[in-house]
Amino acid sequence: MENQISLKAEVAELELEAVIGFNGHVPSGLKCHPDQEHLIYPLGCTILIQAINTQEQNFLHGHGNNVSCVTISKSGAYIASGQVTFMGFKADIILWDYKKRELIARLSLHKGKIEALAFSPNDLYLVSLGGPDDGSVVVWSIAKREAICGSPAAGLNVGNATTVIFSRCRDEMFVTAGNGTIRVWDLDLRNRKIWPTECQTGQMKRIVMSITMADDDSFFYLGTTTGDILKMNPMTKLLADTGPVKDKFSLGVSAIKCLKMGGLLVGSGAGLLVFCKSPSYKPIKKIQLQGGITSITVRGEGHQFFVGTEESHIYRVNFMDFKETLIATCHFEAVQDIVFPFSTAELFATCAKRDIRVWRTLSNRELLRITVPNMTCHGIDFMRDGKSIISAWDDGRIRAFAPETGRLLYVINNAHRIGVTAIATTSDCKRVISGGGEGEVRVWQIGCQTQKLEEALKEHKSSVSCIRVKKNNEECVTASTDGTCIIWDLVRLRRNQMILANTLFQCVCYHPEEFQIVTSGTDRKIAYWEIFDGSVIRELEGSLSGSINGMDITLEGVHFVTGGNDHLVKVWDYNEGEVTHVGVGHSGNITRIRVSPGNQYIVSVSADGAILRWKYPFTS
Repeated sequence: MENQISLKAEVAELELEAVIGFNGHVPSGLKCHPDQEHLIYPLGCTILIQAINTQEQNFLHGHGNNVSCVTISKSGAYIASGQVTFMGFKADIILWDYKKRELIARLSLHKGKIEALAFSPNDLYLVSLGGPDDGSVVVWSIAKREAICGSPAAGLNVGNATTVIFSRCRDEMFVTAGNGTIRVWDLDLRNRKIWPTECQTGQMKRIVMSITMADDDSFFYLGTTTGDILKMNPMTKLLADTGPVKDKFSLGVSAIKCLKMGGLLVGSGAGLLVFCKSPSYKPIKKIQLQGGITSITVRGEGHQFFVGTEESHIYRVNFMDFKETLIATCHFEAVQDIVFPFSTAELFATCAKRDIRVWRTLSNRELLRITVPNMTCHGIDFMRDGKSIISAWDDGRIRAFAPETGRLLYVINNAHRIGVTAIATTSDCKRVISGGGEGEVRVWQIGCQTQKLEEALKEHKSSVSCIRVKKNNEECVTASTDGTCIIWDLVRLRRNQMILANTLFQCVCYHPEEFQIVTSGTDRKIAYWEIFDGSVIRELEGSLSGSINGMDITLEGVHFVTGGNDHLVKVWDYNEGEVTHVGVGHSGNITRIRVSPGNQYIVSVSADGAILRWKYPFTS
């Protein structure tokens, strides 16, 4: 036991400096805090609190799986968030103290998933809605941090309830809605019961996507999958009106918000944002955004509001001129690679699915986006002179782009048969080395106007996962999922040495003194190998669970970093072979990781689209 404690003490925590990421798929996941200074939104298992006017970020860590819903109390004192979990297991709701940025209580009753959450207007109660496997609605006391009562959310012959909203004035009334069900509930505290009343919509059968309540509780509005809006009276439980009759909202009304000054903000699954009024619901003002709208949140009285979309864009819109400003953006697919240009840490590039993006390191701002529709980019590298970004694509092509403008400089067609899976460049800017899904390694001569195949090296039996070039450009190492790493002579263009292990190699690095290489992969072992004869020098347990997918070593070779499917960033002492620091923050599998030139930061990227920047723990 003492041994464990001493081990724990030695491994320090890596400091998380910034996160680029927003899960735009969480319905109403983007929230503006009542202090009007902060946005709150989910990313994987984390909840981010982002200052609107500065770059300051805080992180709420506590969920063991992806966050599925977020809500803020009217006073702003509390945040509540729910998560998904594995089938049959309990899904947690966490109650957070906003000022202290810490966890107050964990509320566990629902199974599988928390669908939606809402606070009562005076911070007395929290109501939660379980997912499709659970189907119950529960009212929690915030003071006692325990459940008061629960009930099945929907009747027997209808679908699931998916949204919930509290009355704006009374702590005893809330509304749930979903597939063919709209219910107004009354809380009977004396008897610890909630009583539902089914709302009457006559012949109309609708699936509700979104819900909003008028400030005085006079009406509530429901957005449906068929693209119309229902206006209900919570007192009579009757339909007041419905619309629009023609020109319904394409792909459904996925977000809806009542404004204090009257009228509605409506967001559609096709990315259309509209200001309209009952009963016609005709657009008075409208703008088209990128990605289906999943959140609309109002700042203050509604003079300004924020919109979140499925493509992970966050827009700020001023009500008067109704023009959008893109204030945050990130990848919404798994990030495949991250790379810094030679000897500068001011910017870096990442690629995910069809996008290559260039980011300013300190401000987290996207400087450039290069999009190749319907393709997937597997890897990128900056040419040493900084004049081009070389990229590897699944259509078997290598594409080169100008890093300032994103202009396509050249394409190498049919570079590989089963897609280009890895790429590297030489420091004299004269060669590109690529690896393919079929296992071939190809050396390309890059001239001013020409790109010529110099040699195809056929030794690997399966896809090439990582390529690193020696400083003098006379040698390179390729790692493959066939369980081999091959060291190639780039002068004679033939194999020098082969390393075999019972693993799918995912990453490889040269030690800066270049007499050893370090590898890792699916067997979770980190191995040091002698380049001269391919013998193994030492093996370390790299992780307790899951593959190691990314590795990078500092220029001095004293420390290296790894990341993988255990979601942890680890900093290692090369000579001791021990972990010095661990970074907790990713909620997806880490796919690649880099130490910035000058050793200021570590940047890691993951399968949930997140980019995390950590403070490098040692002064160089």
